[in-house]
Amino acid sequence: MHSSILFFHIVAGTLGMLSGFVAVFLRKGSPRHGLAGIVFVIAMLSLSASGTYLAILKHQPGNILGGMLTFYLVATAWITARRKEEETGIFDWGALLVVFAIAAVEVTFGVEAAMSPTGLKYDYPPWPYLIFGLVALLATVGDVRMLVRGGISGTQRLARHLWRMCFALFIAAASIFLARQQLFPEIFRRTGVLFLLSFLPLLLMIFWLVRVRFAKAYKRADPAFRVGSVAGAVMTANRHALKTA
Repeated sequence: MHSSILFFHIVAGTLGMLSGFVAVFLRKGSPRHGLAGIVFVIAMLSLSASGTYLAILKHQPGNILGGMLTFYLVATAWITARRKEEETGIFDWGALLVVFAIAAVEVTFGVEAAMSPTGLKYDYPPWPYLIFGLVALLATVGDVRMLVRGGISGTQRLARHLWRMCFALFIAAASIFLARQQLFPEIFRRTGVLFLLSFLPLLLMIFWLVRVRFAKAYKRADPAFRVGSVAGAVMTANRHALKTA
């Protein structure tokens, strides 16, 4: 039973990593991106659920929290993209309670690890607890703001989807490439390839968030984006003609 779940966990992790990196490089909104995203969501939910179960069997509270946070991030990112704009539901209230509990426990464990004579709490130093606790707190604040406003739309909706998916991918990548470096050839460890692969999801997250932000600002500044496509093209052509005249 244990070996079967472990095998399922490894397969899900492999599919999650491959589909995740494919999805972030594809054009957002394209059919191929949607297909890769579906595979990623299913794989990551399976990965985090099976990982949490295995951590429970092994009595590893730190990994239980990591699995729960990953599941939460993927599930809320998926529901953000699937539902209509300016819409919330009972799922969001339940997710808020879960992530708030995760944040409270992560921060508590981080403080206890820092105050411990060994500097550890369940075999982990303070910084993983505090980092993931901070992420959970940021997610909690985001959930509260969304619920108070009655939903989100536009750039905020896209940004919420992007950062949660990318950070979940980072957790998976770090769990493989950083935490299990002994599984890879020495040349990968010596050249920093594993470090790059671990933090690549965060770099891609920053890239996409900045691109989404500046794309919105450009559309606001350019009247061509605020009118019909034909009229906008004419306005743009006229501006260029005036500049060259």
